[in-house]
Amino acid sequence: MSAEPGWAPEGIDSTKANIARVYDYWLGGDNNFQADRDLARASIALNPNSRAIARANRAFLGRAVRYLTGQGIRQFLDIGSGIPTNQNVHQVAQEAVPGSRVVYVDNDEIAAAHSRFILKDNPHAAVLQADLREPGTILSDPATQMLLDFSQPVAVILSAVLHFIPDNDEASAIVATLRSALAPGSYLVISHTCPDGQPEAVDNFQRVYNHRAGTRLRPRSQDEIERVCSGFTFLDPGLAWIPQWRPDSPDDVPADPESYWTLVGVGRYDENP
Repeated sequence: MSAEPGWAPEGIDSTKANIARVYDYWLGGDNNFQADRDLARASIALNPNSRAIARANRAFLGRAVRYLTGQGIRQFLDIGSGIPTNQNVHQVAQEAVPGSRVVYVDNDEIAAAHSRFILKDNPHAAVLQADLREPGTILSDPATQMLLDFSQPVAVILSAVLHFIPDNDEASAIVATLRSALAPGSYLVISHTCPDGQPEAVDNFQRVYNHRAGTRLRPRSQDEIERVCSGFTFLDPGLAWIPQWRPDSPDDVPADPESYWTLVGVGRYDENP
């Protein structure tokens, strides 16, 4: 095997694709390995819209963060944050409201390392290398506790990450654990692969992804996503295909928004269930 590039953490397995690095490729970054590029290109061969989906998901995240800062949210917990690209959560939030606080969480070593490098001089942002499957560990981490005040509203972001938890009960338990830590007036931002609009295409992508990647993709129907996110009330327009969620312009919504395969939404938490 050839030597890894200089930015790669020691001991990382470059033979299995990682979704954070696949997204990095789709978004035009260069922090990815051959296995990541192979999977990214295979997905584009199956669905030429794959790169557009990744970029649309990033744009949705920016719209959601700007909306939440307008609702008075000053704290963000971004789990599955990925490799830093333009218009990260801290950039959008701190541009809107200087001093907004952000904790990024990702289980990928490269994503965590690059995030720490970018944020080393930002006192209002922190990075954890941790796994969504252990939400209690994320919530109790000293960095999380130091930066976020859970007696006040927090926005939890699960962008394109919950669909890597294959079991519905486990996914529901993760969301419930996160919700239990939140004050009323907090929010959940979610994007999740959904087969409702194009089931055959999503099934083909799922098979290719699960064969090549180190994690398993589990698309969910809209009803399943709503059940997993129990306790949050989705704001208008509810769960919607990416381009349909509060677009900057009506011209941004294509004639076939279901071709983006991903439902997104912002849910509000108002009281204990």
